[in-house]
Amino acid sequence: MAEILDTTRIGKLKARASYVGAAVNVFQTLIKIGFGILGQSAALIADGIHSLSDLLSDLLVIIAVRLGSREADYEHPYGHRRFETIATVILGVSLIAIGGAIAWSVMNRMAHPEHLPVPNVLGLGIAAVSILVNEWLYHYTKRIARQTRSKLLLANAWHQRSDAITSVVVLFGIGAVMLGYPLADAIAAIVVALMVAKIGLNLALESIKELVDTSLPPKLVAEIRTTIMGIDGVEGIHLLRTRQMGEDALIDAHIVVDPRITVSEGHSIGDTVRDELISRFDDVMDVLVHVDPEDDEGLFEHNKPLTRRDVQVLLDKYMADIKTSIEDFRIHYLNGQIEVEVILPFSLSEQPPLLATLKKQCKLMKIKVKKINNVTLFFKHNED
Repeated sequence: MAEILDTTRIGKLKARASYVGAAVNVFQTLIKIGFGILGQSAALIADGIHSLSDLLSDLLVIIAVRLGSREADYEHPYGHRRFETIATVILGVSLIAIGGAIAWSVMNRMAHPEHLPVPNVLGLGIAAVSILVNEWLYHYTKRIARQTRSKLLLANAWHQRSDAITSVVVLFGIGAVMLGYPLADAIAAIVVALMVAKIGLNLALESIKELVDTSLPPKLVAEIRTTIMGIDGVEGIHLLRTRQMGEDALIDAHIVVDPRITVSEGHSIGDTVRDELISRFDDVMDVLVHVDPEDDEGLFEHNKPLTRRDVQVLLDKYMADIKTSIEDFRIHYLNGQIEVEVILPFSLSEQPPLLATLKKQCKLMKIKVKKINNVTLFFKHNED
């Protein structure tokens, strides 16, 4: 129940950050474009369009958070976190398009500098207010992004920080025009447009990396590897794969353990690896652990190993005289071959002629069957 409450709270925090951001950006879009027109500032109008793109991104975040927060189901066993990733790609592409359109429009107007608008002091005041508002909104959104571990919200926070930076550019552009540099406002508008496009490119590329299951950062992977190797019972790592899903990380680990331990002990070591990684790394949501008795990559690619049924047939053939007395047998798959351990009643060990025959048959089986490396007999003493 606590987990459901936590998930619900996270969803509410994400939604609240998005709604606050949307409200602020509605206000900024109206005043920047409105006063940009009144104050005749191309840079301020460009900044207003940037704020409009922020508003659209906030709406996109709201939709993505709503979809991405749904629980896992039959068709989406890993959850719906990738909806946020897809939304981030869309957001990035839209910013690239918006930035390119603004730059193209302003450059066309710069071809006729006599038609460029001349901004006034009103634009300076709006730019200054925008810097303060966006800086506050950046810190607010970033705080919630860290609480909820949301990459989409963090991306949106940096998008809002970019608004503050672009408003600084606008401020200098307008000020330079008023000091006698008529092209400064238009140049500032182009700088703003390029910054918007650059942010969009970064968002899109990072999210596309996630969609194609790019590994976690090398430093983090090294820390994960060190943590696994530090767990008692782990003798090596055969394979380690990582990937990102929204704010969560998924890990597939093939660990090497002592080949002579029991299946249950190997399973316990695997559970310990999983629990340790989830508890130590906040972003790790799930770990799939495969337990290997050795680094067996490629050992059985062209030489299929004997199955338990195959071994049973061989034992029935080579130990026909005592096959009804065989209590059990164990198989160890090592170095591309197998070792067989046969469990027999203790009473058979007290019959020297039979024991000699059994040893001879074990040696013969090893010679005749190339896939068998060794056959060992164990005599079990059953206590009453």
